[in-house]
Amino acid sequence: MSAMAREAAEAPDVVARCLALNAAAIAEIARRLRRHQPPVVLTCARGSSDHAARFLKYLVEILLGIPCCSIGASVVSIYGARLNLKNAVCVTISQSGKSPDIVAVQEAARAAGAFTIALVNSEDSPVAASSDICFSLCAGPEISVAATKSFIASLATAAALAAEWANSRDMQDTVQNLPTVLGRAAKIDWPEAIDVASRVDSIYVLGRGPALAIAQETALKLKETCAIHAEAFSMAEVMHGPLELLTGEIPVLAYSPDDASRPFALEALAKLRKIGAKVLAVESGGMAYAPTGHPLLDPISMIQTAYRIVEATARMRDRDPDNPRLLTKVTETV
Repeated sequence: MSAMAREAAEAPDVVARCLALNAAAIAEIARRLRRHQPPVVLTCARGSSDHAARFLKYLVEILLGIPCCSIGASVVSIYGARLNLKNAVCVTISQSGKSPDIVAVQEAARAAGAFTIALVNSEDSPVAASSDICFSLCAGPEISVAATKSFIASLATAAALAAEWANSRDMQDTVQNLPTVLGRAAKIDWPEAIDVASRVDSIYVLGRGPALAIAQETALKLKETCAIHAEAFSMAEVMHGPLELLTGEIPVLAYSPDDASRPFALEALAKLRKIGAKVLAVESGGMAYAPTGHPLLDPISMIQTAYRIVEATARMRDRDPDNPRLLTKVTETV
């Protein structure tokens, strides 16, 4: 068994530990955020962690109506901009917590008046040390270059924070049940997706709202472990320029949970099928997924299953999912 497969399978237990360890601190920070009502939330992350940040963005904007955006690290680390972030919140998400540009942005945000929250897997990292509050992802060592369990822990922590902040009882209950649901998701197979992806050079991965973050993460994993030219788009954006490239040779993997975007997703997927695209849809009546009990959190269970499929696809393509040709575990950018 590859390290990627083994580590992805550990995610349900990781999430259980992570939620238990951070529960009291998340509740306390949520009370603080409700009292101070920050006007904006910034996120700072790269790679898979940036996809987790996008997931948080959608939850914050949907549940709380607070603008949430990613800040470009180079704005601080290269261009030396002075930030004005009085009363803002800055959430940094990082597996290693070591990348110099991410550290620089968090430190600059704190100096500019932001309250800084870190989600990291390495509690002795510079990001953890320089944040106002740090939530450990509790994932333990990850050997595979492709991060899996730490990413899912990031999503669960983001969901827990958003649910507490919004005081959403149904989402809070769903978050607590995530380990059980993820255990079910880890046993689901998408054999048709493996068969299709093992034979193509390019693929589109689609989602909307919180599912867009999962589409982006899936595309990244297909690139780094399978060497597939995978591009992620929202189901709205794909109808613009990217639509022109679609032929029967480029399949579409689409995430379509039963949230408010579902009617629009059905229209988009029908259009894609009409023009001849091979559509593999993770949806009710399509490729199975494990519902979490709250549609905004269903993408978390979807990526649990997707990691299993990406790892199997890499092996079908005679690639080592743990050791991509040109990548290393920690990327330290400036």
